Amino acid sequence: MSDNLNKYIRESHRNLLVVEDSDTDFEVLTRVLKKLSFSYPIHRCCDGDEALDYLYHRENYQDILMYPQPDLVLLDLNLPGTDGKDILEEIKQNDQLKSIPIIIFSTSSNPQDIKACYQKGANNYLLKPMDFTAMKITVESLIKYWFEISLLPTI
Repeated sequence: MSDNLNKYIRESHRNLLVVEDSDTDFEVLTRVLKKLSFSYPIHRCCDGDEALDYLYHRENYQDILMYPQPDLVLLDLNLPGTDGKDILEEIKQNDQLKSIPIIIFSTSSNPQDIKACYQKGANNYLLKPMDFTAMKITVESLIKYWFEISLLPTI
């Protein structure tokens, strides 16, 4: 693909990749995003291997127009297949992907998980709130910061 076409695709809209195996957690997240009038495309992968296929445009994700590189990845840690820490490490070691901000969104408050994720290059680590109101506040802050305040790289 030409650099100009890739640049056009990246600048025409922002998008979010959510790597989340829990249907319930994903449903709550999408309800919160809808309530916040989040208008960007949301792509979901249910396990680590699917997330890597998406990011590398393999298997069912070869169409870059349908599955563009995400501007932000919201990554759960405890996933079937390749786990979140391994996905994080692989993304941050890949020259074409490492500039994508990765936000760990997990129920784990284990200090070892938090430290390991930051050491592997996580841009942020957020605890998944269990309460809808707390989830709304957390997600609203996350979206405001990453999609409204921050300047995101174009890959």
